[in-house]
Amino acid sequence: MLPLFALLVHYLPLALGHYDICKSWVTSDDGPSWEHYACQPKPMVMKEYAIIRVDPPGITCGDPAEYFCTHENPYLCSDECDASTPDLAHPPSLMVDKDEEDLATYWQSVTWKRYPEPLVANITLSWNKTIELSDDIVVTFEYGRPTAMMLEKSLDYGRTWHPYQYYADDCIEAFGMTPKKVVNLIASNVTRVLCTEDYSRWAGSKKEKNVLFEVRERFAIFAGPDLRKMENLYTRMESAKGLKDFFTLTDLRLRLLRPALGGTYVQRDNLRKYFYAISNIEVTARCKCNLHANACNFREGALQCECEHNTTGQDCGRCKKSFRNRSWRSGSYTPIPHGSPNACAASGSALGNCECYGHSSRCSFIDFLNVVTCVSCKHNTRGQHCQHCRLGFYRNVTAELDDENVCIQCNCNQHGSEHERCNETGDCVCRPGATGTKCDECLPDYHWRQGCHPNVCDEELLICQNGGTCHQGQRCICPSGFKGALCQDVKCDSTHRNCDSASSTMVISVLLLLCTILLSLEGI
Repeated sequence: MLPLFALLVHYLPLALGHYDICKSWVTSDDGPSWEHYACQPKPMVMKEYAIIRVDPPGITCGDPAEYFCTHENPYLCSDECDASTPDLAHPPSLMVDKDEEDLATYWQSVTWKRYPEPLVANITLSWNKTIELSDDIVVTFEYGRPTAMMLEKSLDYGRTWHPYQYYADDCIEAFGMTPKKVVNLIASNVTRVLCTEDYSRWAGSKKEKNVLFEVRERFAIFAGPDLRKMENLYTRMESAKGLKDFFTLTDLRLRLLRPALGGTYVQRDNLRKYFYAISNIEVTARCKCNLHANACNFREGALQCECEHNTTGQDCGRCKKSFRNRSWRSGSYTPIPHGSPNACAASGSALGNCECYGHSSRCSFIDFLNVVTCVSCKHNTRGQHCQHCRLGFYRNVTAELDDENVCIQCNCNQHGSEHERCNETGDCVCRPGATGTKCDECLPDYHWRQGCHPNVCDEELLICQNGGTCHQGQRCICPSGFKGALCQDVKCDSTHRNCDSASSTMVISVLLLLCTILLSLEGI
């Protein structure tokens, strides 16, 4: 229970009470209306949404299988990495999985058998989304932390990279930089890229495992050591050039340049004890929504801001089609405490705050529900904000919500479908025997006749009897003298002599029988 409490205390200042709502319904002398604020999503554990890549090819151990040693027992090399055996494999996905208690799973590189060539590896985490760091980046190494590595970031989805921090047991030797500590930074140089020796010197593989990129300590320069004055940080982010961008990224890259050496020089006679192993990469951040959203959800394979203020786009980075009366602007943290939403305004209308996506120009306040709703939605839309499609229509996923063609008619076939409604992809609900997106086709063994009906015959199985032929599965065409759905009955009418002659023969037989009986009686 205590670790959970400590975790809540750790994240509480960053997660609550700051720009967590985008709007509220208020009443003034001018009547009820929406009041908008700058807003941002809460921090999230971002490793769950990361696409992870390791290079160069073949740097992950196990193909082919190999044995490796540890620094504790450098000559007892009984541990094995084998990609073909699940219990012995160490794929990249284990860097971002959820470890069970007391059982760490980890990615592992090949061992350093190519000395004196360097054993280097690049680990890239991509989100296909701009995010903003809200807490320390923590990388957990098993079997020793690297003696040299770099952390880099990209702001353009991996096209260009910029250094974030350098790590080495000797910064001058490794990078030609004087070692610095984040705690010694001040407001004027808070975005300086440092080289630190705090996370690279050997302290025993079972003791110190974590390598940090200190975000909280940089925040504390403005917000205080307990981060209780976050409004000071937000104010400075608006005024200090480059401060907001320093904590913003789309991708992270770890460049592992030299593995843990165990506190000694490289021992060439046993290179199997040198390798990299990472059990966890913790990245806590919020989606960048330009202060136009307080929610961010994973949809269609990517994180998406749930945009407010009449904005749209993955980062709420542009105005909606019908709200471009003024140029798009990011929201602002100032003035404290609610900031400025800088909402997009409706073109040719003063009702930009109604949020009807251009499908209605009138709103109504429902007093007993305490909600405002759009009235007389057009373009086949419905809902409180005209954000849904009418029955019989479905959402055009290629169009924005404010597009006149946002709703497409279902066009369900009236004979083949149960009703005129369809699902979100335009598929109608078909009656038995019907199929197809619009229910205008028939399943096998059915035929179309103002709807789908079961076939009555089959040419291959020769269900039609007495020489009848099957016509399109719908009916049997009977030869002369037979009738019925399957030509199973004999016709008996004046045009068919077979049936007549049979009747005559029966009459004659009856008469002969009667004559025989009468003759017998006369003889008596």
